[in-house]
Amino acid sequence: MRVPAPLSHRRSGDASLARRLLLLQALVVAVVVLTMTAVAYLQARQAVREAAEEETTAIVAGLADSPLVRSAVTGPDPTAVLQPYVEEVRADTGTSFITVLAPDRTRFTHPDPAQIGRPFIGTIGPALAGRTFTETYTGTLGPSVRATGPVVDADGDVVAVVSAGVTVEAIGEDLTGAVPGILGTAAATLAVGALGSAALSRRLRRQTHGLSPTQLARMVDYHHAVLHAVREGLLLVDDEQRVQLVNDEARRLLGLTDDPTGRHVDELGLPAELTAALGQQRTAVDEVHVTGTRVLVVNQAPPRPEGRSAGAVVTLRDHTELQGLTGELDSVRAFAESLRAQAHEAANRLHTTVSLVELGRTQEAIDFATAQLASAQQLTDRLVDAVGDPVLAALLLGKAATAHERGVLLEVDPATAVGETGIPGGDLVTIVGNLLDNAIDAALAGDPPREVQFAAEVDGGRLEIRVEDTGPGVREEDLPRLFERGWSTKETTAAPTGLGRGLGLALVAQAVARHGGTLTVRPGPGALFTVVLPVGVPAVPR
Repeated sequence: MRVPAPLSHRRSGDASLARRLLLLQALVVAVVVLTMTAVAYLQARQAVREAAEEETTAIVAGLADSPLVRSAVTGPDPTAVLQPYVEEVRADTGTSFITVLAPDRTRFTHPDPAQIGRPFIGTIGPALAGRTFTETYTGTLGPSVRATGPVVDADGDVVAVVSAGVTVEAIGEDLTGAVPGILGTAAATLAVGALGSAALSRRLRRQTHGLSPTQLARMVDYHHAVLHAVREGLLLVDDEQRVQLVNDEARRLLGLTDDPTGRHVDELGLPAELTAALGQQRTAVDEVHVTGTRVLVVNQAPPRPEGRSAGAVVTLRDHTELQGLTGELDSVRAFAESLRAQAHEAANRLHTTVSLVELGRTQEAIDFATAQLASAQQLTDRLVDAVGDPVLAALLLGKAATAHERGVLLEVDPATAVGETGIPGGDLVTIVGNLLDNAIDAALAGDPPREVQFAAEVDGGRLEIRVEDTGPGVREEDLPRLFERGWSTKETTAAPTGLGRGLGLALVAQAVARHGGTLTVRPGPGALFTVVLPVGVPAVPR
């Protein structure tokens, strides 16, 4: 979806980035084309000049080697023999002049017959020394590029000099013929550059929404400010499953110590379920994922700008504290339900006791009332004496009442003795509460008698918690997946908290790992879960 720039950010005096780039590109293209045109012109002029030098040198060499020229320059009338011949050669080659002269500079031939017999204007010293050379010299026809060489006899003596040249004016005419091609090439290059610049500017204007550099810089500043200020984790993954953007909160929630930008999601070291969710790039609403130390609520939406895939936008919320409070609330709710049930049962016992008194059976009434009270008080006294943590004691009382209502006997091992451990009550509720809930459910799935055994004791700086049930137990092949989020053997698909089944044991494993403890399971009928936690060791910060 294209997002237009805010109207308040648009100012007529502030040109867009695309327009500025177009002007800059047009200027660069113009400078490049003009430079190329100038270079091409200079190269063409040099090429025409070199061609003139090569041509005149070849003419001079040909005439100097001609037997006719050699014999004529030593004859009685060199001009009569050479003038027609040389003029024919000049006309055929298109040169401006060809002059044959004596060693004393006297001209034998010239395009202007009036110049015959007069001294040659130019350099002949190197030719008299036997060498052919080229030069630019101003003679009777004006500035010219000429080649001059010797004519030698059979003995090797210089008997005459031949000079052929092309005037600078004629060279300019040849160069003028090449100018249209140069200018045409320059115009075509300029047109292609202008079209390319316009297309690039149009694309850039569409991608930057017509914003100016100042506005783009301001948006980038706002972008970074929002990313660092927002209290929700934000993660952007491209269509190749590589992280393109991550804010500080997302790095904190995912436990990433360095910047993961550019890395594949498989390289982030996240749990397999969360990695798979990020890789699938599908729509997800309030999915709960458990990492090593946190419970995260993940929302994901795959944006499709202009109908194409662009990865996924992922938001992360920390649900760890809320999950702990939810567990404590569940325990309080269960305890309250237990008290309500006990109140209802107490009312029934009270009516029974009153009826026995009315019937005159006073002793039976006393025995009936005190027997029930003693049993309940005995369990309460034993838990209060054995468990110094009031939260854990209340949890056990509530779970015992809940198990009793559901037809399961929850027994606390007489050897249980837990004082102050330094372990937060919320973590104890998470560990013990989920283990007891699973054990009660497992016992209900087994054959009578349905019992759950709880034991806890501190020994050698370690708190050991054991929960055993009489249910069908855990199969050996299920052990690797037992603590994965979402895995469960229960038939129902929704838990009371609305977070789904298969979360309780994952939370237990997370809390145990956070405290540096161990969690073991004995497979087979009657599962036994054993948790060992170090006492007095601070937990890993959430």
